[in-house]
Amino acid sequence: MASDLTGTPGNGNGAPKRPGRPDGFLPIDTNLFDRVFIAVVLFVAIHLFWMRFVEQSLSIYVATAISIVVGAIIIKRG
Repeated sequence: MASDLTGTPGNGNGAPKRPGRPDGFLPIDTNLFDRVFIAVVLFVAIHLFWMRFVEQSLSIYVATAISIVVGAIIIKRG
């Protein structure tokens, strides 16, 4: 085999093996940029929901704190 002669890891056809997917709770393969993008979209969605339905009783700062916590979880563990 060619991989035996060159010493490069492969699956027999010259292509390198892909590392296994890290375990995360998101059902798709993501990189750091994808997780940051998802966190920003959720930040905006939480704030829009908050301003429409909840802001009369609780401050928008509560929504910001919730969004930051959710975003940090998605970026770190997603």
